[in-house]
Amino acid sequence: MRLSGLDIARFLAFCGMVLVNFRIAANVTPQDDLFSTLTTMLEGRAAALFVILAGIGLTLARSDTATVLRRAAFLFVIGLANLTIFDADILHFYAVYFVVALPFVPMNNRNLWISIAAILFVSVLALVILDYEAGWNWDTYSYSDFWTVTGFLRHTFFNGWHPVFPWICFLLVGLGIGRLQLGTRATQMRLIAGGTLVAVLGLIPGWITSDPELIDVLNATAIPPGPFYILSASGSAAAMIGLTLWAAPLLDWLGIAGWMTTPGRQALTLYVLHILVGMGILEALGLLDGSLETKAIFAYSLLFCALCAVYARIWTLLASRGPLETLMRKLAG
Repeated sequence: MRLSGLDIARFLAFCGMVLVNFRIAANVTPQDDLFSTLTTMLEGRAAALFVILAGIGLTLARSDTATVLRRAAFLFVIGLANLTIFDADILHFYAVYFVVALPFVPMNNRNLWISIAAILFVSVLALVILDYEAGWNWDTYSYSDFWTVTGFLRHTFFNGWHPVFPWICFLLVGLGIGRLQLGTRATQMRLIAGGTLVAVLGLIPGWITSDPELIDVLNATAIPPGPFYILSASGSAAAMIGLTLWAAPLLDWLGIAGWMTTPGRQALTLYVLHILVGMGILEALGLLDGSLETKAIFAYSLLFCALCAVYARIWTLLASRGPLETLMRKLAG
């Protein structure tokens, strides 16, 4: 049985990424208003939810290693193409996550969670010992040596937008969540309550510290990704997954679920479209210069997400899967 709540969560994660990425692409300066606050709250959390859902999918799909590697190769190529347009692409990171996660798939729960803790510990050491700002120009958010071997590896594994260490923890958390009885109300309530508690606990160290030397490690912001960011974002993702699983029957009864599950099943296609079409329109209109107000880019983002839902519903009249999902299935199984 397919859990439609996961598709709903995937669409909501996509919408959150659109809100964040469009603001980044349009160089909109955050302001002290509700629209900016909501978008800032989603930074690093919508993408984390996206990755955790991928981990759940990896558990539920039970794909063989060869299939996972082929899909990773497909995503890597698509991601590199995206990088020529949008520097904060996540798809090529996704590909590496899948490859790195393969040895963890058969682990029992105890060893899986120990591994997550070990990865977080190593990531903190790297954050303290190594130069996190290497390669970055924070004024322009550009990475000087990305297309060199050293720069690419550093960006991918240590200090990129979604570095493998520690972001692989999100995929591994997804593996663990995927082993739960997600269709039961008890599990859904535990995800909502436990996830909310963990999300709040992860915020506390950053609230109480004033030491500038510790703030990067104790803060729950995505850049740099410290352990409490991983903890808090994992908690908020778990709570959202529990909530969408719990609410799915109600949304279905209200006739709303289909408008959210359909685009959720075409998340790969929509992700690419939000770069090619969504950002392309902004560029064609000359709106990537920071001239837009936060409420304007927020409204544009929501409109784009709504149009994506309409497109996905129409597309299902022609095919059971999205264009890129169909292509990946043909090429990678």
